[in-house]
Amino acid sequence: MWHIFVRFLSLGLVSFGGPAAHIGYFRQTFVSDLKWLDDKHYASLVALSQFMPGPGSSQVGFAIGYHRGGLLGGIAAFIGFTLPSFCLLFLLSVTSAQWLDNDWFLGVIYGLKLLAVVVVADAVWIMFNQFCRKHLAKILMLTSSVLLILYGSLLAQVLVLLVAALVGVKYLSPCDASDELTLVETKPITLGYAWLAVFALLFIASLALIKMDAHLGQVFGQFFQAGSLVFGGGHVVLPLLETIVGDAMTSDRFITGYALAQAVPGPMFALAAFLGAELWSQSPLVGAIVATLAIFLPGFLLMLVALKTWAALSARPKVVGALAGINAVVVGFLISALYMPVFTSAVKVPLDMALVLLGFGWLKLFKPNILFLVVGFSAVGLLVSFI
Repeated sequence: MWHIFVRFLSLGLVSFGGPAAHIGYFRQTFVSDLKWLDDKHYASLVALSQFMPGPGSSQVGFAIGYHRGGLLGGIAAFIGFTLPSFCLLFLLSVTSAQWLDNDWFLGVIYGLKLLAVVVVADAVWIMFNQFCRKHLAKILMLTSSVLLILYGSLLAQVLVLLVAALVGVKYLSPCDASDELTLVETKPITLGYAWLAVFALLFIASLALIKMDAHLGQVFGQFFQAGSLVFGGGHVVLPLLETIVGDAMTSDRFITGYALAQAVPGPMFALAAFLGAELWSQSPLVGAIVATLAIFLPGFLLMLVALKTWAALSARPKVVGALAGINAVVVGFLISALYMPVFTSAVKVPLDMALVLLGFGWLKLFKPNILFLVVGFSAVGLLVSFI
């Protein structure tokens, strides 16, 4: 458990760039470097997270920890990956943020944002070669990336996933004569009904808790519903969170929290730590903890419902076909995310693009450990900030 915690903590300290970048960091660390799972298994976890409400990249991290060490491994992965951003956003909510004007800090952030572009681009490159070999898969990838760039709404994402799954069932099934994939004997499908019951009970309870004005239970209920109703994670949760805080927080303070959440590593859902501390001023730390646990919990409970079933389902021909379609459009999703917000928020001038190209070439030619990339880009960011 300690090994899992430390690995995810090291990523939580440097994982800038949002969900798409996190998926790239996870793939680089746990598939390429540590080989805890292979690309096929990893892609299936990414695909599963697309169907579940909640923080997509954190759900993938939870699933990797679960695969490695069971439920405690999943919890260790969550705590390790979320702890740095939780601590930073909590501290920023209760202390002055004047130190954010320091040139050295801004320089490090600048370098790590460029690193996020490199990591996501590498994830796109590898996943394209792995999951877009067939002509139809390439069409699905291209179509999904174009649609998501032009119409990046939640509805568009869900529709693309559904269409890709249907197309995959029909035309990418391994029982097609042109596919040489040999299927293992399928296992019985059993849902995690106990976890589903826990989720249902907590969701019903949250409806009542929301009505408890000036009560800590209200904070839990509000953030639990936010985590239960948002598909896609990341920036998608922001409009709902802004509605939830309502009159309890000024729009300016909310935007400040959002800006800070983008400036720190780790999951965007850790914004709940900032908001929870603001909403429960009697004890900001308690408010931050309750809000953070509440917003992450629904997605993790639903992952526990489906994880074991997903392994059994993924051996069935029609599901394999659906996964092939989904994996293709997930590559398209990564391409759209690589453009916005990862690329657009990091690359502003020709020098930025030159550094990204150099970093990508360094990664592909020499395959360094991610720690060396982090140190290198941080140093470059510091150097550029003082020029």
